[in-house]
Amino acid sequence: MNTPSNIQKLASAGTSVWLDDLSRPRLTSGELASLIDAKGIVGVTTNPAIFAAAMSQGDAYDEQLHQLAAAGVAADEAVFAMAVKDVQDACDVLAGVHEQTGGVDGWVSLEVDPRLAHDAAGTVAQAKELAAQVNRANLMIKIPATTECLPAISEVLAAGISVNVTLIFSVERYEQVMEAFVEGIAAAEKAGKDISNIHSVASFFVSRVDSDIDPQLADKGAEAAALQGKAALANARLAYASYLDKLANNPRWQEFVGRGANTQRPLWASTSVKNPEYPDTLYVTELAGPNTVNTMPEATLDATIDHGETTGDQLSGRASESLEVFSALTSAGIDLPEVWQRLETEGVQKFEQAWNELLATLREQLAKAK
Repeated sequence: MNTPSNIQKLASAGTSVWLDDLSRPRLTSGELASLIDAKGIVGVTTNPAIFAAAMSQGDAYDEQLHQLAAAGVAADEAVFAMAVKDVQDACDVLAGVHEQTGGVDGWVSLEVDPRLAHDAAGTVAQAKELAAQVNRANLMIKIPATTECLPAISEVLAAGISVNVTLIFSVERYEQVMEAFVEGIAAAEKAGKDISNIHSVASFFVSRVDSDIDPQLADKGAEAAALQGKAALANARLAYASYLDKLANNPRWQEFVGRGANTQRPLWASTSVKNPEYPDTLYVTELAGPNTVNTMPEATLDATIDHGETTGDQLSGRASESLEVFSALTSAGIDLPEVWQRLETEGVQKFEQAWNELLATLREQLAKAK
């Protein structure tokens, strides 16, 4: 692996770099393997929008579509059949990384149907089904951090399945996710599972926070406008402080670690900058720190390799200044709880919309392929 220097600096600070994208052409062309060797990628995340983009374009999936159409498979089954194939192949490509890092990295994430975001029982059933279908040691099942799915996180972990908890926007919800994680590991241990084989990340969304709050600040005068671009970083750094409190430095959790458990790492998601006035590596270099993951689209990865220099840990010891930012945001009239709820609702809706559009496209393609 010929890792670029700026990716090495991120790794030295404690941040693993994962690619937030997957498609069959990336796999069949050998591009994913090349990204691992040449750009230092050590994991892959997917989501409904990513698969919608991949499967709706080009002809890479045509052969499997014809097979599925001939078998009379419905669109709902077809989409997962194709996704499972891609994820299996990606897991195989990353198997070496998984082995070399002792299971810390080399993971590929596959998300449950986003329409199950408020259905814990359905989420658990599909998580187990997908884990069995993919049947790879380096698979993580993505489960949304909605209130309804918090018990599902625990139950899936208890079954010995590694989990990527997604769509986390607030520190309060993140703390609930960590509680669900610990409960799941405790239940897995009680059930006799080898907890050293269970891993988890908590995907904390970053850029969408600034995208929501910045326009509100723009209408509140110069003093409020000066806070633009600060909310997302402050939110993530407060989340990291909570991680240190609830897991990394928590005596109860350390007892589990002593028995072989792996900590649930914070993962920074939605790290491509939406405001062109901000540095395009803002949500990468400013969120480097121990035991973290940053999953990014390739454009952000390339920008980081080119000019995103990391200067060590940017997370530890930043809670006080981040609280000051939150206080200033509240004083400026930003209703933060309202922002968190809106972002979660919109996040679920966006994934549902992408999924429904993909299903509609696949129904048409399956009909034509018969």
